[in-house]
Amino acid sequence: MSIATDHRFMDVSGRQSGVADPARRWAVACVVFVAGEMALRLYWIAGGRWAYTACDRTALGDPAGGCGADRVEALPFWAGWGAVGVGVALATVVVCAVRFAGRRFAATPSWAAAALLLVVAFPLHLLFEIPAAVAGRPSDWRDLGARLALVAGGVLFAGLANASGPPRRPAAPGYQPVARWTRLWAYVAVALPVVGWAVPHGLWLLGVPFGISERELDDIHQTLSTPTGAAITLVPPLAGLLVLGLVQRWGQQVPRWVPGLRGRPVPRLLALIPAGVVALALVTYGVLSVVVLVGRLVTGELRWSDVGEGWATTATLLVFLGWGVSLGVTATGYALTTGRALATGRALASGRVRNAEASRSARAAVRPTTADAPTASAPDDRSVHETR
Repeated sequence: MSIATDHRFMDVSGRQSGVADPARRWAVACVVFVAGEMALRLYWIAGGRWAYTACDRTALGDPAGGCGADRVEALPFWAGWGAVGVGVALATVVVCAVRFAGRRFAATPSWAAAALLLVVAFPLHLLFEIPAAVAGRPSDWRDLGARLALVAGGVLFAGLANASGPPRRPAAPGYQPVARWTRLWAYVAVALPVVGWAVPHGLWLLGVPFGISERELDDIHQTLSTPTGAAITLVPPLAGLLVLGLVQRWGQQVPRWVPGLRGRPVPRLLALIPAGVVALALVTYGVLSVVVLVGRLVTGELRWSDVGEGWATTATLLVFLGWGVSLGVTATGYALTTGRALATGRALASGRVRNAEASRSARAAVRPTTADAPTASAPDDRSVHETR
C-alpha cells in the first residue's frame, strides 16, 4: 500500500515538475514584457516622452509626432502610476503561475491578465489602422506600437496560462465535425463583413453614393487615397474568412501540405483565444457605437433625418455588432465540439491507465504464489526420502 502511494506521489510530482519547466520559460518572456512596460512608464513619469502619444487628448494634427506629446506636462494616471501598479500586479501573477504550476486554478490569473491586455489593446483598431498606415495614410505609429506590444503581452500571458495549468490528457484523434448550427453561424460571420462592409465601401470608393449623401462621399474621397480605401475595404472580409477554420477540418488538424506539422492536431486555444478576443472587441465596439448614436439622437445633436440620409453608415454599426455575435456563437460551437473530443481522449487515456494498473496488480498477486511453491513441495521431498 505504501509502495503504491509512493508511486502516485512520484507521478504527481513528476507531472508538476514537467509542467513547471515550460511555465518557467513563458514566465521569463512575461517578465521581460512587464519590465519593459514598467520601465517605459517610469521614464514618462520622470519627464521623458519617447513613444508617448497625446493624439487622444489633443487636437493637433501631427500623428507621426504624437500630436504634441512633448508639450504634455501632467501625465494621465493610467499612463503613469496606474500602469506601474498594473505591472506590479502582472508580476505577481507570473510568480504565482510558476509557484503553483500544475495545480487546478494556477492558470486562472494568467488567463485574466491575458484577457485584460488583449481587450485594452483593442485589436479591432489595429485591423483597420495598420492597413491604412501601410497604404500611406498619416497614422499614430506610437499608438499602434503600444497596442501591438499589449497584444504581444496578452499572447505571452495566454502561453503562460496554458503552460502552468494542470496537465491535460491527449484529445481523441481525428476530425470532429461541428454541429449544423455552428456551421450556419460561421457562414453568417463570413457574409456580414462582405455584405455590410466591403460592398458599401467598395461602392463609395468607386464614387457611388450608396446610402450616404454626396457631401459625405466627397469627404471620403478627400480624406482617403485609393490605396488606403482599398485596404480598409478588403482587410475585414479577408480576415473574416478565418472564421471558416472553426468549422472546417483545417481548424482542428494541420493541413497535409504544411511541412513538418501535417496531420497534427491544432491546439484549441490557438483558435479560441483570437476568436474570443475579436468577438468581444466587435461586440464592444458595436454596443458603444449604438449607445453613442442613441445619445446624440436624444440630445438633438443628430436628427432622424440625418440617420435616414446616411443609413449605410448607421447600418455599419449593426454590422459590427452582428459580426461579433456570430463569431462568438461560432467559437462557442467550436469549443463544445473540441471539448467533447478532449473528454473522449481523457476517457480513453484513463481507461488505459486503469488497465495498466489492473495488470500490475494481477502480476503482483501472482508473484507470492509462485514464490511459495518450492516451500510447499519441500515436505513432500523429505517424506519421500524418509520412505526410502
